[in-house]
Amino acid sequence: MNNFELDEVCRTSPPPFGHAMLKYFGFDPKYVNLNNGSYGSVPLPVHAECNKLTLDVERNPDFHHRFTHYDMQAQVRQRVAPLIGARADECVIVPNATHGINTVLRNIEWENGDIIIDFNTTYGAVSRTAQYLSDRPPHPSISTLTINFPDTHADMISKFRAHVKSVVDSKPPGKRAVALIDAIVANPGVRLPWQELVKICKEAGVLSVIDAAHAIGQELNINLGEAQPDFWVSNCHKWLFSKRGCAVLYVPRRNQHLIKTSIPTSHSYVSPGNPPTFIEQFNWNGTMDFVPFYSVLPGELIIRGMRVRLHAYLLALRFREWLGGEDKINAYCHDLAIAGGKRLAEVLGTQVLDPDGSLTFNMVNVEIPLSGEIKWTPEIKNRFSEKLLKEHNVFAATFYHNGKWWARCSAQIYNELSDFEFLGTAFLQICPEIQQEFGVDSVATV
Repeated sequence: MNNFELDEVCRTSPPPFGHAMLKYFGFDPKYVNLNNGSYGSVPLPVHAECNKLTLDVERNPDFHHRFTHYDMQAQVRQRVAPLIGARADECVIVPNATHGINTVLRNIEWENGDIIIDFNTTYGAVSRTAQYLSDRPPHPSISTLTINFPDTHADMISKFRAHVKSVVDSKPPGKRAVALIDAIVANPGVRLPWQELVKICKEAGVLSVIDAAHAIGQELNINLGEAQPDFWVSNCHKWLFSKRGCAVLYVPRRNQHLIKTSIPTSHSYVSPGNPPTFIEQFNWNGTMDFVPFYSVLPGELIIRGMRVRLHAYLLALRFREWLGGEDKINAYCHDLAIAGGKRLAEVLGTQVLDPDGSLTFNMVNVEIPLSGEIKWTPEIKNRFSEKLLKEHNVFAATFYHNGKWWARCSAQIYNELSDFEFLGTAFLQICPEIQQEFGVDSVATV
């Protein structure tokens, strides 16, 4: 289907999930995408309607940016907030999760003796942000908790409680501890019991910053009002089908005084002691293309008291409703992740990281047949990317964890079991080539 007229699409029934859904995505027909988790994959109907929105903006940029934009931002907050169990005035839109995490960490007034808690599995840009803050005055220190999967949730909770106690007991009186916690780890792609970890933080007086980059659109029944993290941020462009880049940053009312400035600082910034401008600062902090921010919206908006039929009738939320809703989408993706991981392990003669599926949402981790003696380097990472993309036209993230090499495969509504088999065939050729190139004689066996 090349022409996505809105009314025509809405009058049809969606095809079955699997390869029949590929016509709604813009992939090269020969490309097999098992890496939705990195960048997302915007559906063509959403993309087409974003293009119309862009043209609408260009018809009168002054009117849009001075008036319509603010109404649309408010509508975005009102539509996204119920998805995560939050209030609209506790949510702002930022370009991506890394931007949101940086906004939180760079607003904290660090002191010497403060401690940042992270994990050995913390996302690279987040752990590097913590390191940057530690490298500059006043030099808060970093305390890293090591978890090695397949640690169970019970293992993680126990280790985290002990680690937090150790940090709190060791820090100077009156100093702050801040914990960086993944909702779903990037690599390995496993879910953490983040709600329980937040409770531990609360009991210990530790601020919790939740990197939920992969959560919205993949984790069901998120209720931030109940879980009460101190900060939480999630990308809408990974699993919710919005256009890149769009993320929601949640800051509960009790903590909004800590976020003194957006990044970059907005013209709405006010000095401490004045009435807060939390929402206003994030409404506008520099000219950019705001269409990705609007791309989570459904079809109609209330603009200045009038019901307006938005060109973007089939944007991300409406598209997901048309597909059958969150439960249907995630049931397919989860079941395929479990079945696809098992099949890929059979093809490779290896194993899945999470045999009982307790750590798995829609991303599955499968060991690949490469010796653990070969340690991760940027060169090996790039070689995997080159061979997967340039020679085999398929991709899944590869990483080294707990002494072994793994592939993280994302299951999306356009994937089928045969995609995992295709990836397996590629790895069977690629792994011996990398093994030979990087100087280890024998291929690891399981």
